[in-house]
Order: sequence, then structure tokens, then C-alpha cells
Amino acid sequence: MVFYASPDNRAGSMPKTPNRKAVAPMSAQIEDYYSPDTFNRIKALADTQETPFLVVDTGMVDEAYNDLTQKFPTAKIYYAVKANPAPEIINLLKDKGSNFDIASIYELDRVLEHGVSPDRLSYGNTIKKSKDIRYFHERGVRLFATDSEADLRNIAKAAPGAKVYARVLTEGTHTADWPLSRKFGCQNDMAIDLMILARDLGLVPYGISFHVGSQQRDIGAWDAAIAKVSSIFERLKLEAGIELKMINMGGGFPGAYTMRAHELQTYAEEITRFLREDFGEDMPEIILEPGRSMVANAGVLVSEVVLISRKARTSLHRWVFTDVGKFSGLIETMDEAIKYPIYTEKQGELEEVVIAGPTCDSADIMYEDNKVPLPLNLAIGDRLYWFSTGAYTTSYSAIEFNGFPPLKAYYI
Repeated sequence: MVFYASPDNRAGSMPKTPNRKAVAPMSAQIEDYYSPDTFNRIKALADTQETPFLVVDTGMVDEAYNDLTQKFPTAKIYYAVKANPAPEIINLLKDKGSNFDIASIYELDRVLEHGVSPDRLSYGNTIKKSKDIRYFHERGVRLFATDSEADLRNIAKAAPGAKVYARVLTEGTHTADWPLSRKFGCQNDMAIDLMILARDLGLVPYGISFHVGSQQRDIGAWDAAIAKVSSIFERLKLEAGIELKMINMGGGFPGAYTMRAHELQTYAEEITRFLREDFGEDMPEIILEPGRSMVANAGVLVSEVVLISRKARTSLHRWVFTDVGKFSGLIETMDEAIKYPIYTEKQGELEEVVIAGPTCDSADIMYEDNKVPLPLNLAIGDRLYWFSTGAYTTSYSAIEFNGFPPLKAYYI
């Protein structure tokens, strides 16, 4: 999790080391993640606040949106609000022309309160109550995801005439750092049946969606998914006379964590090539639903070391307990899936440590199998800076587990 400074070190690479190694610079290199001006702004605010908290630089979110629209100029962007629903993020993206992927009536209300028109929204959750579907429809939303007959029939009753798209299962989840399980999506044949049934129920069979898994570093996952979607398009046209109009490719573009990933340019070039190979000049409307890639890199979560201990006199590693943990924003360390870069101002000899949170729950351990090299002179009261934490931290933070308040957040 912690990077060593060396002339050829790059974000996402970690040299193999023994349990201890004397190194002068101590941890993640700031320049691999933030410009000096950006980090200085974040640090200036951080120095005035009590931990734990998140600081997000909205300028980096602005840049991420610009980058995505430049790399995918013909795609429509539907920001996944669940990644970070802060008003500052919603307003910024609204003003830039973004659309929004909505998961619940609560997200819907929040986005509408900020002046986003309903024609820029999609109800992307395939698990929803009939009354919630009606709530969306009454407020003007006309684009709905589905992956089951029961849900589709609910849409037909509560949102007559709506556009629907079927979500299909994809195999790419096996190569994602934060995979999406079989909870979402259906097999190809069922997706075809759903689109035919949608037409028969008076809905508009509009397209197909997939999600290759969050923090997906294998670009080939998109190739397989797009080929599957192409087959569904062809079969519906030939067998049912239904011409779908849209592919929703979900999210999956990675944030800058410790595992190396391709540049967005590479994703864009390859995915565009996959689309052209399967659809040629008859390109459908393309929707992207970025969440993590839009906001993750812009955030720094700041925590304080609460306690440092060893479990035995002969233990080869220390336990470092911080005032932030799985239940206060770092749930994506579950199974040590997302590996955040960690920076500390302390320098000196390093030792691998276990990092755990402050709660009275034995599951509140962030990194134990993948131990983190931290300086031996790290002390109680020192701060740890968790880089690339702008996504899925505040929105995952518990309300009052063990009495701890939700994670605070500041936007600059």
C-alpha cells in the first residue's frame, strides 16, 4: 500500500522488499497522485481539521470529466451518484452538462433539488419497488434499467411508455478489483425475451447494458461484453423486428490505487475499436456511467494513528490502529480488494504493519494479508493520508456504528 521513492518508481508499482528496509523517503509519492498546488491546498485545509475526514479537490473532478468527454466524444455521460453524492459534485457536473445515473428515490430527490432536469436521469437500479418506479415516472424520468420479468411488468404498470434497457451478465467481474456479482443482470436469452415483452407491454425496448466490474484493469472485459451485446442486437432485429438504439457500458474505469492500470486513452482507443468491429458504421448511442474514475483520485482521507502495538514480544510486525476504518468510509478494503496508497510525513526505516480501524468489531481490519510498510518511528498522533479516496467513502460511511459519527468531508 505504501510506495517507496526511487528514480523509476511509478504509481501502481511496488518493489518487492524484505520485512524491513531502510529507505529515506517514506511512503506514497505525492507527485504520483497530485500536483504540488493541489496537495498543498488539501494539506492547508487538513491542517486545520480534526481527523478523520475527507478532502476532495473539485478541480480534479472537473478535469476527470473533461478527460472522459474528450476520450469518448460521442458518448453520453451519466455520473453514478452513489460514488459520491455531495452537492458540490452534483452541481459541478450539472453545470458541465453531465447526466446522472440514479439508484434510489433519495438520490433522485437530491439531484432534482439541484436543478437537474429529469430527462438527464436514468433509474439504473434493477431492484426497485413499484411505488418508487411510479415516483420516478411522476417526476419525469423516462429511462429505466431492468433484468427480470417481474421488474419489467412493474415498470409497465407504474411508468407506462417508458424506455427500458436490459442489463446482461458479464464475465469481466472476475478480473475487477471490486467485482459485481450475479446479483445484477441476466443471461442473453432472457434479455432478448425481456425486450420483446417490453414491446408487448407498451414500453420502448431501448437498449442493453452491462458492467464489467468496478476498478476493471482488464480491457478485454469490454471486448467480450460488447460482442455479447452485438449478438443480442442482431437477434432482436432478425427474430423480433426490434431495433435497439443504445448500449449502456456502465462504469469500470479505474482510479489511481496501488495496482497499475492503463491510461484512459488506452481504454478509449481499445473500447472504440471493439465497438467498430462489432457495429461498424451502424453505431448505437453509447452511455457511460463513471463513478469511481470521476471522483476517486480527487479525494484524500486523513486519519490519525490511535494506537500502535505488537501481539507478542517476538512479533515481526506491529498493529497500527487509526481513527478511520471499514465502518467509517473504508469498506472497500473488505477482502483487501481496493488497496489505497498511504502517505505519512514520517521518514526512516520501514516495517510491514497491519492496519486496523477503531471500532469494537474484529472485521474492522483494512490490511492484514497485504501488510503495509510504514516507518518504525511512526507514533501515536501521527497522521496517515489515504490517497484516491474520493469515491465510495462518504457514501459508505456508517451513521453511528459504535457511536462514531459519519465521515466528515470538505470540498475545495
